[in-house]
Amino acid sequence: MNLISLLSRTKLYWGLIAIFLIGVFGSPISSKGNNIFLSYGNLLDVLRQVSTTGLIATGMTAVILTGGIDLSVGSLMAICSVVCAMLLTVPGFTPSAALGVPTVALVALCLGALATRFILLNIEKSRAGAEAGRDVRLDKARGLVIPGVVGVILCCLSLWYLLPQVETKFGVLGVLLAAPCVGLLFGTINGFIIVAGRLQPFIVTLAMMVTALGIARLTAGQNNAVLPVYTGSNATAEFEVLRSLVFGIVPMPGLFFLGAIVIYGAVLRFTPFGRYVYAIGGNEEAARLSGIAAGRVKIVTYAVSGLLAGIAAVLYVAQYRQGKPDAGAGLELDAIAAVVIGGTSLMGGRGSLIGTFCGVLIFGLLSNILQLHNINSNLQLVLKGAIIIGTVLVQERNAGDLLSYLRLPGGRTAQKETAAAKRPSQETSSL
Repeated sequence: MNLISLLSRTKLYWGLIAIFLIGVFGSPISSKGNNIFLSYGNLLDVLRQVSTTGLIATGMTAVILTGGIDLSVGSLMAICSVVCAMLLTVPGFTPSAALGVPTVALVALCLGALATRFILLNIEKSRAGAEAGRDVRLDKARGLVIPGVVGVILCCLSLWYLLPQVETKFGVLGVLLAAPCVGLLFGTINGFIIVAGRLQPFIVTLAMMVTALGIARLTAGQNNAVLPVYTGSNATAEFEVLRSLVFGIVPMPGLFFLGAIVIYGAVLRFTPFGRYVYAIGGNEEAARLSGIAAGRVKIVTYAVSGLLAGIAAVLYVAQYRQGKPDAGAGLELDAIAAVVIGGTSLMGGRGSLIGTFCGVLIFGLLSNILQLHNINSNLQLVLKGAIIIGTVLVQERNAGDLLSYLRLPGGRTAQKETAAAKRPSQETSSL
């Protein structure tokens, strides 16, 4: 029984191992007799290709853990890719500069003030001791004035750094500030509307998906379906670092993905914020009654989801050398599929980022195997869809119910009927 329980808990890892072994033993062989799937270049390509989806799936995991959903991440990545590409290639006060620079200043102001207030509040709590608990309050100077001053200073520093680049072209650090901040802003708007308006996340993020797509097209302009980025030509040559190999081993996009998984995973695992996320997903009303600021926690999860979509957009521009208003079309579905394959329940409260990491790798390895065998792209979509359904049935333990509904052997109802049929015969024989 213990062995069965262990296998049940680790079934996700067995699935990843099974997909990997299928790739190894079913791989085409090169002209030199080498296994193409196991080649270092191929495995690096898999990590590079899954990094964009992985970053978005990382943010999506926390959103789904709270019982929500974010359908806007694909469009947020699109608008951030347009902002990134235009800031890199077009000098002057363009629509991207008009959107990106004030957004960075606003984010610097708010984050500086909130972070300072959070630090001062925790210092006061540590001084007051455990008995004071949540009753600790800050005076006007530490609760408002000092955080406000710090926020203003950070806002001025960000403008001092970014405004000179508007007249020329933005560098790597500039776009790594601007694009993620744009995603953070839109993600925060998502969360605020969901919490303050008490609306369903599906509706709000669906509306944001359409809105962000329209803003992306307006920002790019009518005649700019694609904004090309050529490092060393119309953009700074330093931007090439975002698609390079770190120490010749790990691709830079993969490093961003792994870093996001480790950092956000540690936050969800070891901090009160992470416990609040799981508590809200398990029972939001109970979480509220226990004193958890559920609204604030949910806003933060949507904000982080938008932030990671912005980082993914910068890596997309670096990898594909272009920004597009439809760059993230359908990407939200891939991210949700990877999260669900990783064992996170769509009902909230159950799941982990290590599961999401495995789900992203399963999705990426599967795509790579199909491409190596030159499977038709349309057939690839059919196979992926079938695998997603099968995986979710296994994860939610509903496969037996499906077999019962179809009256196939192995279903729970069929097993009960068989047991019921055997019981009278056993009773007769005992008499």
